[in-house]
Amino acid sequence: MKYEQLARDIFEKVGGRENINSLTHCITRLRFKLKNENAAKTEEIKKMKGVITVMQSGGQYQVVIGNHVSDVYQAIAEVGNIKTDNNEIVDTDDSGSKESLFNRFIDTISGVFTPLLGLLAASGIIKGLVALFSALGWITDTSGTFHLLNAIGDALFHFFPIFLGYTAMKKFGGNVFIGMAIGGALVYPTLAGLTAGEPLFTLFTGTIFESPIHITFLGIPVILMNYASSVIPIILATFFGAKVEKFFAKVIPAVVKTFLVPFCTLLVVAPLTFMIIGPTAIWIAELIGLVIITIYNVSPMISGLVLGAFWQILVIFGLHWGVTSIALNNFATMGYDFILPLIMAVSFAQTGAVLAVFLKTKDQALKTISFPAFISGIFGVTEPAIYGVSLPLKKPFITSCIGGAFGGAVAGFAGSAVYSIGAMGVFAVPTFISPTDGLNFAFWGAIISMPVSFIAGFLLTYVVGFKDTAGEEEKETSEVDSGTTQEIFSPIKGRALELSKVNDPVFSQELMGKGIAIDPSEGRVVSPINGKVVTVFKTKHAIGLVAENGAEILIHIGLNTVELKGKHFVSHVKEGEQVRVGDLLVEFDIEKINEAGYETVTPIIITNTANYSDILNTDKKNVNEKDLLLTIMPADTDLREELIS
Repeated sequence: MKYEQLARDIFEKVGGRENINSLTHCITRLRFKLKNENAAKTEEIKKMKGVITVMQSGGQYQVVIGNHVSDVYQAIAEVGNIKTDNNEIVDTDDSGSKESLFNRFIDTISGVFTPLLGLLAASGIIKGLVALFSALGWITDTSGTFHLLNAIGDALFHFFPIFLGYTAMKKFGGNVFIGMAIGGALVYPTLAGLTAGEPLFTLFTGTIFESPIHITFLGIPVILMNYASSVIPIILATFFGAKVEKFFAKVIPAVVKTFLVPFCTLLVVAPLTFMIIGPTAIWIAELIGLVIITIYNVSPMISGLVLGAFWQILVIFGLHWGVTSIALNNFATMGYDFILPLIMAVSFAQTGAVLAVFLKTKDQALKTISFPAFISGIFGVTEPAIYGVSLPLKKPFITSCIGGAFGGAVAGFAGSAVYSIGAMGVFAVPTFISPTDGLNFAFWGAIISMPVSFIAGFLLTYVVGFKDTAGEEEKETSEVDSGTTQEIFSPIKGRALELSKVNDPVFSQELMGKGIAIDPSEGRVVSPINGKVVTVFKTKHAIGLVAENGAEILIHIGLNTVELKGKHFVSHVKEGEQVRVGDLLVEFDIEKINEAGYETVTPIIITNTANYSDILNTDKKNVNEKDLLLTIMPADTDLREELIS
């Protein structure tokens, strides 16, 4: 919290939490949307050490910070306690726009599961060892040792909603014990027992939504289901619960908040979870199951391809029950099932992807997570791999889905079937043996599908790669060579302009540093130096570079183009990448940016100007890519005068 005091001062002077509608940042400035800009103490903020200036434009209250804006942004989020996604005061996307729904979903899932990764891996390994010891005949499934070890390994998965109730409610900013109570209600043993016997009545008879009703709540039918090991219902319940809790916390008097807020929250959220969230999951799952069986009747191979590709996604959303119910019904009516073999190989694709991550990553923390996840995955328990490794990294999850599709297609082509249920991973092999036909073609198809998925998941992940976070926490700083002359070449073809002519006081008054601007004639930006890319803004409109001799360069394409949220920009480099003069950095569409109402005049700023005696601009009115643009004069005055003379 190096910037804690500055953050506190800014937060206070803009009017505090009650005056802030939203907060984002671009590459140089904090962008507040205030309820009342007149309430902000603008002149006092301008005088703060660490603040360059304040601008009010386009409904935004902009506090210009400079290179350290992201650090100050994070400090304000901490100081104002406005750092969670569900808190509408702050927009947590650095680009100044909301994250995509997919990215926000992944961030939420990762945040919920991260605290449980070690326990997930440990439980998966224990379950695998129990299966191994049982298969080798070292223990029997009737022994006390088997039951005790099985309970230890299975407890987390059976009572998953309780654990997730804690971590999810913490992620959403609510009372974690309310989250645990909701999760506990979902797996309450007595409720499962109520499904025995004749139902009171049946809803939607004759449709795929047909649901036996065994209990009602205040006269409203409740559709009971098995929530053990489920994920999405409790996450949705806690998301809703956190908001309900905050509402009651505002309206209930402080003297009775301690017990009335949890009381009211539970009475609202828990019944709605049973009556709406759970049933909705069931019906969506039933529809998916119907689609899968329809596709299988047309082509088992295509069905395997589709189900293998999407199985992990269905599991994450808790929508796999519709497919599972079909498999259980097949066992009941035929004594075997042809659906489960289509997804048996998926865990091997996930395991192969995680092994590739383990071998390729340089991040020691990621290695520590991925190896036990790999071991657990061999035994068919892939939760540590999914939630701890592949899903947060995104690309490995996608490649594992593709690997699962290959395996599912092989099993579908062979017409594979399972003749017993319960075994996972490598221990599922005996379940493919037909009691009548033995090791037939269908058996070998199922066996082959496993290495096919594993190899596909491994190779695709290793080749496609992923964003390795190794070293991201260590911000490299270049030693500044301020004693020699440095040359900066033009990154853009166009008309050179003095900064004073730029229609933005932050640049025109050289508040960010000295430099030059270019009115581009072509929508290309190339590297003006030999050095390193240190910042690629998410909206792709700005890029920061550090030259080999320490000069720090900011290229800001257009004015206020952060508001385009990445439209009309294509980035060709990533942070940490080494570049040479002339390497393509960014492409942008000048015409479309202008049509959207934005200028494309591009300032090129030396942000560590203070380290040098002067920055000299080219005398050319028109420049091409790689023409000499700026000459950075050394700090040594005598040497500077000698060079000028």
